[in-house]
Amino acid sequence: MYMVYWSELDGDGTATPHAQGFGTAAMVEAMGFMEALRKRQRGGEGVRFVTMCSEHPDVVGHPGVDVTGPDYNWKKRRR
Repeated sequence: MYMVYWSELDGDGTATPHAQGFGTAAMVEAMGFMEALRKRQRGGEGVRFVTMCSEHPDVVGHPGVDVTGPDYNWKKRRR
């Protein structure tokens, strides 16, 4: 899945957040949507912070690490 996030400035300068979802097979459509937002931004409209995020719907685990096993031994090495 893809999510496009952006903000629009109101007349008083307050930013209102927005989001639009797209299906897993709709990356081209999501990119086109983002380009339309950026075109509005270039035209002087109050569109800001246009970005996209993706998440695979069949992901096996959760992102991040909350528990490590006894064989995990990370060390910061400096040269």
